[in-house]
Amino acid sequence: MVKNISILFLLLLLFACSPVDQTLGIHPQREKLPADNVTAEAGPSQPMIKIVEGKTQPVVVKYELPEVEPLPESLIEYLQSGSPLPYFGDFPLSQHPRVDKLIKRYSGSSKKMFAHWLKRAGRYVPKIQMIFADEGIPLDLAYLAMIESGFNVRAYSWAHAAGPWQFIESTGRIYGMKNDWWQDGRLDLEKSTRAAAKHLKYLHKRFDGDWYLAVAAYNAGGGKVSKAVRKSGSRDFWMLTKGHVLQNETKDYLPKLLAALSIVKNLEEYGFSDLKCYEPLEYETFTLETSTDLEIIAGFCGVSYRELKDLNPELKRWCSPPGVIDYQLNVPFGYAEQVRVLYTQLPSNQRARYHRHQIKSGDTLQVIARKYKIRVNDIIALNKISNPRALQIGHNLILPLKEGFTALPTNALADSYVRSRRRTYKVRSGDSLWSISRRNNVTQKELRVWNKLGWSNLLRPGQILAVSKPGVRVVAKKETKKGPSRKLIYKVVPGDTLWDIGRQFDVATEQIRRWNELSSGHILRPGQKLTLLVSAT
Repeated sequence: MVKNISILFLLLLLFACSPVDQTLGIHPQREKLPADNVTAEAGPSQPMIKIVEGKTQPVVVKYELPEVEPLPESLIEYLQSGSPLPYFGDFPLSQHPRVDKLIKRYSGSSKKMFAHWLKRAGRYVPKIQMIFADEGIPLDLAYLAMIESGFNVRAYSWAHAAGPWQFIESTGRIYGMKNDWWQDGRLDLEKSTRAAAKHLKYLHKRFDGDWYLAVAAYNAGGGKVSKAVRKSGSRDFWMLTKGHVLQNETKDYLPKLLAALSIVKNLEEYGFSDLKCYEPLEYETFTLETSTDLEIIAGFCGVSYRELKDLNPELKRWCSPPGVIDYQLNVPFGYAEQVRVLYTQLPSNQRARYHRHQIKSGDTLQVIARKYKIRVNDIIALNKISNPRALQIGHNLILPLKEGFTALPTNALADSYVRSRRRTYKVRSGDSLWSISRRNNVTQKELRVWNKLGWSNLLRPGQILAVSKPGVRVVAKKETKKGPSRKLIYKVVPGDTLWDIGRQFDVATEQIRRWNELSSGHILRPGQKLTLLVSAT
């Protein structure tokens, strides 16, 4: 009897010492004292909160996420079964003053802009969510691309981050996204989304399963968030927003996502019931055996060159990259087989017709590159030149320009980034923050914040200062014509400049260049004839 009691006692003791069961799908962890005015939602489609207490460990809030039905492999099946803006509830929401403020902004003063983002979301979210489902991360994180770029696949920031997920070039290379004169993988929706998913998974693991810290680190970098955690002694994101380590942009980054998800979850409640989203993106892929003119493939599909380029924003130029075999090109859905049949009938030497330059006395690769506004390395690669100094007069060089190109190589070959530029100023001897602020119509405080100067007044000649807000778009002032216009042929006289001619006829110099296909460095010659469109009155 005593033996049985002893065994029972030991079993009870072992049971009492066993660890508390861990929940799956761990999400933002909290410290003992949660942030002020913060509550996590719970409902049929929301995570349930479980509080786990320990003697030496802080209280941690873990979110047990609901089961999410796997997405079908076919995009068509997915579109037939889901909403244009699906909300799965697989990312935990929180109520906080920062989130409430942004919800009011997105549904109030910035409603027009936010509605435009939501319309774009209808085009890109289905494809993004299918990739996220494959990578095993919350599907609702697809809307993080809206915070990054407004779902603009060609977005290009002042910090040189590009694409829908705003990767800088070095991080893009880590995830296999190539960027050169011909292509930028950061602009490809599938490549960049796959990279974003892998990067988010890495950050999620780095921060021990805390999605809130992972999202913040996607914006600020893992090192910055780790430093904020160390300084504050807390892993609660809302506590980190009270510190001084994270920039305001990062403090509002996660709240922007939470505000966006709150609105997507309740479109009607926030006044977006009449939203007409763009049609979801659909395409097939076709393998280009060698470099091929996109205009040829567009003709095979019966679409415009611009429509094909829109399906392939990664491509910066008029053809697939030279020297790249088996390039995967996106073509309109349902046309891959038609393109395959026509492509096999196209001779390989007719796929991309490059411009040829006959080498003359005095020509060097640098001289030729400057003349055509192209890169020396591309000339070397296309012509398989082993000794750049051994050019032979009379030989032809293949240039990375389309045969019969216009006199506007700079404009015709310009990349398709939608840039948001930031103005800068180079400090000169005798400059002060006061004089620079006056010259650029900004305040000294703004200069200190934008350039992280603190209270220091020390400036060095040659130092580069930001003198505009991040993301300010610089747009040339559009010329407006009054009344009808007429065509005029102007003959250049000695001493003429485009600025003088433009001023004389009240037209912009850029318009004169465009009308006459003049490059930015074109030098006028006496007797040259220019076509102008001037006011008929």
